[in-house]
Amino acid sequence: MEQERAYWLAWSQIEGIGAVSQKKIYQHFGSLEVAWNAPGIAFAEIDGLNSKAAVAIQNKPRPKHLPAELFAQHLQQNPHFWTPDDELYPRLLAEIPSSPPLLYYRGQVEPEENLGSQPMIGIVGTRDPSEYGKRWTKKITQALVSHGFGIVSGMAAGIDAIAHQTCLEAKGRTIAVLGTGVDLVYPLSNRELHRRLTEQGLIVSEYPAQTQPDRGHFPARNRIIAGLCRAVLIIEAPQRSGALITARFANDFGRDVYVLPGSLDNSRSLGCLALLNSGAHVILGIEHLLEMLGTMPCLDRLPTTKPKPELNSKLARIYDLIERESIAVDAIAEQTGLEINQILAALSELEMMDLVVQLPGMRYQKQ
Repeated sequence: MEQERAYWLAWSQIEGIGAVSQKKIYQHFGSLEVAWNAPGIAFAEIDGLNSKAAVAIQNKPRPKHLPAELFAQHLQQNPHFWTPDDELYPRLLAEIPSSPPLLYYRGQVEPEENLGSQPMIGIVGTRDPSEYGKRWTKKITQALVSHGFGIVSGMAAGIDAIAHQTCLEAKGRTIAVLGTGVDLVYPLSNRELHRRLTEQGLIVSEYPAQTQPDRGHFPARNRIIAGLCRAVLIIEAPQRSGALITARFANDFGRDVYVLPGSLDNSRSLGCLALLNSGAHVILGIEHLLEMLGTMPCLDRLPTTKPKPELNSKLARIYDLIERESIAVDAIAEQTGLEINQILAALSELEMMDLVVQLPGMRYQKQ
C-alpha cells in the first residue's frame, strides 16, 4: 500500500497529467506502479486521454527508484495525506471524476465521516454578505448541526467563515477546503478560525505544505467542497462568484443545490436568483430545508474490513495485490513475475474461497 502511494505522488508531479487523467490511468491498469513501468503503447487503449496527457506520459522519468525517493522527500514536509487507494480517502470525493490524487489534511480526523456515515452539507457564499445573509447563515448552520449534519466550506471571508465559526460554536463538525497548503492561513483575518479548525475540525487541500494563494487554486478547490457533500447551500452570491462555481460542480456531481432567496435590489442575490431560475431548490425556511434534506437517501454502510485470511505464500502474494479496485491478470504478472497459468490457478483457488471475484476483461477484485 505504501509503495502504491508513492506512485500516486509521482504521477501527480508530472505536468500534463491532471486528476482526471490520473484516475483513468489507475482504473485502466489497476495499479499506478504497473502504469509507471508500462510501455507507452499500452496507454493508447485508455479512452479519453488527451494529447497533452499522452505527451506527458511519453516524456515522464523512467527510473524505478524515483517514486520511492520522491515519496521519502515529500513526507518530510507533508506527513499527512490520503490517496484514493487509502481506506480513509473520503468516500463521496472518490466518486467524482476529478477526485484529487493527493488530499492533504490537518486537524481531527473522524473515520465515520470519511466513510460517509455523517451527512455533510456545503455552505458557501459571498465574501461581503449583507446582514440578512449573515443572519440566515447562522440560523441555517445552527439548525443543521442540531440535526446531525456536518458543514463544509472554503474558509473564505464572509459566508464561509461565518458557517465554520457558527458550526464550531454549536459543537458541530466542520471541514475547511483550502486553496493553499493546509499549513497556511488565508486570508490572514481567519488566523484564529484556522487554529480552531485544527483543534476541533478538519482542514483539507489538494496542495502541499507552503503552497501560496493563487487565483487558479480557488475555483479548483470548489469542486472538492461540492465533492465532499451530499448537498450545497448558496447563501448570497453575485453574478460572478466562486459560490456559483461550487454550485455548477455540485450539479455536475449529482448533488442537490439549495439557494436562499434574496431581493432583486441586492446585487449579492443576483447569482442566487439565476440559480433558482435554472432549477435549484429554494430555501423557504428552516423546517422546509430540513424537510427537503430529509428526503436524501441514506448511503449504504461500507462493509467492515474482513480479517486477513490465512493463505500460503503464493496465494497471499497475489491476494495482497488485489484491492477495492479491480486489477488485470497482466498487471499481477508484471508485479509478481509469475507465469500467467500459475496466476490463473491461484485466482481460481481464491475464487473458490470466496475471497476474489472475476470481472469482465480478465480483471479481479476482492469480495
